[in-house]
Amino acid sequence: MQQFESAGLTFDVIDQGDPDQGTFVLLHGFPQTSRCWRYTSPLLNTAGYRTLAPDLRGYSPGARPHGRRAYRLPELVEDVVALIDESGGKPVHVLGHDWGALIGWSLAALRPDLVRTLTTVSVPHPGAFVRSMLGSDQVARSWYMAAFQVPAATEALALRAPLVFNRVLESAGMDPEQISAVHREIVDADALTAALNWYRAMPFLPMAAMRARIEVPTAHVWGAADTALARRGADLVERYVDAPYELHVLPDVGHWIPEHAPYPLAEIARANAAA
Repeated sequence: MQQFESAGLTFDVIDQGDPDQGTFVLLHGFPQTSRCWRYTSPLLNTAGYRTLAPDLRGYSPGARPHGRRAYRLPELVEDVVALIDESGGKPVHVLGHDWGALIGWSLAALRPDLVRTLTTVSVPHPGAFVRSMLGSDQVARSWYMAAFQVPAATEALALRAPLVFNRVLESAGMDPEQISAVHREIVDADALTAALNWYRAMPFLPMAAMRARIEVPTAHVWGAADTALARRGADLVERYVDAPYELHVLPDVGHWIPEHAPYPLAEIARANAAA
């Protein structure tokens, strides 16, 4: 499979490996594409899993609708449901990072029939994230979410002051190769506004997502050096999972775990799937 369709949009997907042990759907976050799984995916393939890594709504050239309402969480979830249906409709293991984790949380809550196991990376359950703002420095860490709401501001920064834009990415823990990929795959590809619309659609986030219960085996992975997400959110996740659950804290690892710690991540996801 190279492409699939959802709501009249066409999505690109990287399909690798044989499904001897099952299938993993790998969901990227912001500001990245399916390329972020280039180290993790082969490790899962070697373990006997097929991997499907889509370029999600706003990132695939054929899936960039106009307006922030088109990027609400229910639409993002339905895109993944369409991918699973197109792949055969059997339940899959979901591995999501950053925004991909948020989609994973919602998919598992709304369609547990499609999710065998859930492994979320960096971003905690939405309810845990909101609660973490009350007892940690999470509000200060989330400054960029407010900045992204200003129309055209981030786009102007990336295009007119790329060195400043790069310093922001570097301060978030990105390495030079990742920063180059952001420019090549998102900024230069005219995908930045669409990608930012995920944040700009946050005011429409369903309140039910905050209370959703997770009833599939779940592992949550958090990097102790993550500058965007506080430990408090990771600690609160267990309150929302009514199934076998494990928290994995990776010392000396920041936000970009799929690329900076692919071996432990793949092993955690594989162990969760096998259990």
